Amino acid sequence: LGEGKTTTTVGLGQGFGHIGRKATIAIRQPSMGPTFGIKGGAAGGGYSQVIPMEEFNLHLTGDMHAVTAAHNMCAAMLDAHLFHGNELALDIHNITWRRVLDVNDRALRNITIGLGGRLDGVPRETGFDITAASEVMAALALCTGLQDLRARLGRIVVGYTKAGTPVTAEELKVAGSMAVILKEAIKPNLMQTLEGQPALVHTGPFGNIATGNSSIVADQIGIHTGDFLLTEAGFGADMGAERFFNIKCRYSGIAPDAAVLVATVRGLKAHSGNHKIVAGKPLPEALLAENPDEVHQGGDNLRKQLENMHIHGVTPVVAINVFPGDHDADIAAIKEIAEEYGARAAITTHFSDGGAGAAELAHAVAEAAEEESHFKVLYPDEMSLKDKIMTVATKVYGAADVEYSPAANKSIELYEASGFGHLPVCIAKTHLSTSHDPKLKGAPKGFTLPVNEVRASVGAGFIYPLCGDMRTMPGLGRTPAAANIDIDADGNVINLS
Repeated sequence: LGEGKTTTTVGLGQGFGHIGRKATIAIRQPSMGPTFGIKGGAAGGGYSQVIPMEEFNLHLTGDMHAVTAAHNMCAAMLDAHLFHGNELALDIHNITWRRVLDVNDRALRNITIGLGGRLDGVPRETGFDITAASEVMAALALCTGLQDLRARLGRIVVGYTKAGTPVTAEELKVAGSMAVILKEAIKPNLMQTLEGQPALVHTGPFGNIATGNSSIVADQIGIHTGDFLLTEAGFGADMGAERFFNIKCRYSGIAPDAAVLVATVRGLKAHSGNHKIVAGKPLPEALLAENPDEVHQGGDNLRKQLENMHIHGVTPVVAINVFPGDHDADIAAIKEIAEEYGARAAITTHFSDGGAGAAELAHAVAEAAEEESHFKVLYPDEMSLKDKIMTVATKVYGAADVEYSPAANKSIELYEASGFGHLPVCIAKTHLSTSHDPKLKGAPKGFTLPVNEVRASVGAGFIYPLCGDMRTMPGLGRTPAAANIDIDADGNVINLS
């Protein structure tokens, strides 16, 4: 459920303060789906948190709700258009715009609407996604200003005619209202760390089914506020960092000076494939025992992620996020893996020691950032969509080939014929493996990446292949965090973490 990337981002920002440097952090606002589900909040932890934590993890300034409202305004206008005669000739069997909700609710994944009678709308099948997977959220994260956001909203494709012609939010005459709803949400939220460093909290696209990065607007502000801007990319470097490099940096024009890979003893042992780990359950005792050989075995994953930094021309630093009970020999094994690749490695104990525990890491990152940068995106705009997918699959994931379902092939043909082929790709897949299969640990090679479905987020600015078993609306587990969260007589939130 995470190895401490947000906590490390916050701790590193605090660590810079301990070496006399100023840093601003830019992170995503969490979705209430995971907050009330199994994962919990995303404000960091221990002595490296963004505060106030309750406001951070819940409504904050209402940006998430504004995205939900803007997205569903478009859905309402679409169904009203169908009801009043369908002047744009939308094919009701090829409408791609669904509704969203910031709650994990599997029962809404596939629904039928318009039931009840002629005055209750046009019956059709549709469904809900979680707000963090909304194209509106992605557009808000990738825009460079209010007018750019307005233009992106207008380019959103809501469906197609029977002739295959895309129909946009602009043609529905809803893009302007959507932009008005988001007028305040485009402004990043200024918060602070426990040690007083500024934290820009803005947007929350998911890391496995969306771009997984905070907003370009926050970055544009943050680069002018100190010596360093630290931003977090969701999940592993094969996902969040790849999208940061090839989508976010492509649109922002901002190039990274260094990349921090967060590694843990338990994470690399998990990638050895020797242990059965169940989300929400205690880790196996055997995984917690000293075993540097097992760290090296699972270290193939770290080696692959270091390679992924090098192919983008970015200098990596390995942050060894130490947990209580970690053994010195296991920690030393991570350092050895980093040294094999000529990468800096630093032990960090920011969870228990705050910024002081990340001072060594801050020095390492500062040194790496001073080196000459050779940043590059992996593919040009003019490359075909299939070649872009193949490039990411083979160079970043380690695949040997890509296999497309008939529906995926048809979608790609439609998108390229519609003029969308210049867009970058945002591949949705599991975060538990560098492949599409969560059971394949370490750094699997030679597999075939299955593309089951391809969607177009034209307004946000990317094409969206779905690989493996991916769902855009999560469900609640048997014992979600929501079952334990409460409020006391004084209005204090209980058990929110």
